[in-house]
Amino acid sequence: MDGNQVPTVTLKRPINLKVIVTPRWKEEVQQQLQGQIATFDGQLQQLDVQGNRTISELQQQGNTPQVAQQMENIQLQVNQKKRELLEKKNQVLQQLQQVQNLELDQEFLQGQMESFFDVKVGDNLVRKLNVELVVRDGVIEEIRGDL
Repeated sequence: MDGNQVPTVTLKRPINLKVIVTPRWKEEVQQQLQGQIATFDGQLQQLDVQGNRTISELQQQGNTPQVAQQMENIQLQVNQKKRELLEKKNQVLQQLQQVQNLELDQEFLQGQMESFFDVKVGDNLVRKLNVELVVRDGVIEEIRGDL
């Protein structure tokens, strides 16, 4: 490095992704969330069918303590998996309700991304770390913060 170059360090930072709520964005997000709900409903139905089929097959083996224990274990596993799926489904239902209640043109924090950036002596690290993208219908409208 020659004497004229300023030393820099490359760091990684989170970037907040904010969307401006539009009718198109709301519709797309609602469709995605409704698709997830339908998937959970299908998984719950499939779980019931598989659990009942397995228990029916075990019942054909006779009425022994071992078979009864196996059937009880299967039912416990099915119930546990159902609870997990219902919990996930309820989370998505809550997200759907939140999206439906958003007002048009308001900003909504959709998530985070990461980017790399260079810093040098004299830079304000706090300002360089606080960067966000504002997007309307997939198009970046604004970049806030010090790049």
